[in-house]
Amino acid sequence: MALSDLLYPDNPKRKQELIQLHQELLDCMSTNFHATNELVGVLNEHLGCTITPIKMQDSSTVKENCEIIIQVMSEIQHQVQKIDSDMKEKLEPVLYQKLYDIKEPELEKIAIAQRVFSIIFGEATSTAAMVALKLLGSNHLTLSVSKLISLLVQIGASVLGGVSITIIGLGLEMILHAILGAMERSQLLTAVRSYEKHLAEFKAASEKYQHAIHEVTSLVRQQVQ
Repeated sequence: MALSDLLYPDNPKRKQELIQLHQELLDCMSTNFHATNELVGVLNEHLGCTITPIKMQDSSTVKENCEIIIQVMSEIQHQVQKIDSDMKEKLEPVLYQKLYDIKEPELEKIAIAQRVFSIIFGEATSTAAMVALKLLGSNHLTLSVSKLISLLVQIGASVLGGVSITIIGLGLEMILHAILGAMERSQLLTAVRSYEKHLAEFKAASEKYQHAIHEVTSLVRQQVQ
């Protein structure tokens, strides 16, 4: 009797659920890698950052790929914090507060930010100032990055975290063999149900993350046209 028949004796259709979960995860992660690289490109081009773009590693596990994107997202968070620190250090307190005052005109904020970047880089464009302001003022992006990092950690530690990206092409039996280990059938099914919940949260958080990045990249495209 096949391993999958032992695990899913009452519902043959459930055999495909694990593969579907895995594929949904890979599709979502791939989109997140692409969106993250878009933001990395903007930071490198306009704010003088040197963040290395990332690529999904087919020969690595889900957990290892989660760690790749977590690392670069953490670096993005660090760079945004550094921008804020530079602003605070080089501006008078009154001007610094204006950057975060929603009542202040956008053009005045841009002029203030551009002044700081001109000090740092010797010369700065209004696009750089606009990007900096968007990043500093975007609670949407800040919260979505933090949420996504938390969920990536959970997924990396989940039942499919140790499965290779490429194992999807080897069929259900290989996936089950890869993740079963010492798990009892009841433990595995419980873990899969938990994974389903994590994936649903991850997909929702990913959409917010991608939308927040799109806001920044769209602003840049409009500015340079």
